[in-house]
Amino acid sequence: MPWQQLICHTSSKAHQESINDLMEAHNVLSMTIQDAEDNPVLEPLPGETPLWDKLIITALFEEEADLKPLLSHLNAQKKTWDITKIVTEVLEDQVWERAWMENFHPMQFGDNLWIYPSGYEIPDDNSVKILLDPGLAFGTGTHSTTALCLEWLDQNPPYNLTAIDYGCGSGVLAIAAIKLGAKHVVATDIDPQAITATLDNMQRNDIASDKISRYLPEECPDTPVDLLMANILSGPLVELYPKLNSLIVSGGALVLSGILEEQKDDIINTYSASFDHLEVTVLDGWIRVSGTKK
Repeated sequence: MPWQQLICHTSSKAHQESINDLMEAHNVLSMTIQDAEDNPVLEPLPGETPLWDKLIITALFEEEADLKPLLSHLNAQKKTWDITKIVTEVLEDQVWERAWMENFHPMQFGDNLWIYPSGYEIPDDNSVKILLDPGLAFGTGTHSTTALCLEWLDQNPPYNLTAIDYGCGSGVLAIAAIKLGAKHVVATDIDPQAITATLDNMQRNDIASDKISRYLPEECPDTPVDLLMANILSGPLVELYPKLNSLIVSGGALVLSGILEEQKDDIINTYSASFDHLEVTVLDGWIRVSGTKK
């Protein structure tokens, strides 16, 4: 059946919570919030909830829902709630899973590492394959920062090494490390849903539960490892430098991403105190910084 979709442009500094409450009072089925200006937020500092300056709130309602009272209320509060645009449209029903899958295909990282979404026939060859659905929450390889980390892993297989995936999201980097020969990976994230997603994706990839240990940061062991990967943001990477530095053995490898090209100097200046051979790789305006612990 068709659905009604309402799209509201507003400011996070205004009354996002009030708008959300109003939508819920009118029996909204689902809501999504996205940045109106395409400013990336990949990972906040622990305890932070990042908010974009301008938001697009998309709300889905049943076909027969009467949206007139809701629209009247939104229009009456336009100035107070800093609403700049309201759009309603009919969303025709379709087989959403099939439509979604048409936009995603197997992705290759480096020479031998692949991500295969659901519904694709997996070839019987010697490549390393990760089963993961791009487009779900958290990192899946579709973003340049995740691709940069996966390419590094392909080029530097962590055979028989211990590793940490700091800010694990979907667990894709931890899973890739195990499939490329790591003996154990610690996966940690500030979002409990990321811990759940990592476990789900481990099961999808037939990875034993003891191969990847999963923790919230405050519960994470402080035993140093051979490889630390952190695909978060430049600000948190600088703030977390003492912690991340302490988690790597001498001679161990560091892989950082989630960094815009113009933020390179902040990372290099911070991490050069403890790491040699810092190498910068650029992809679509994002960078990866890799190095070796002194």
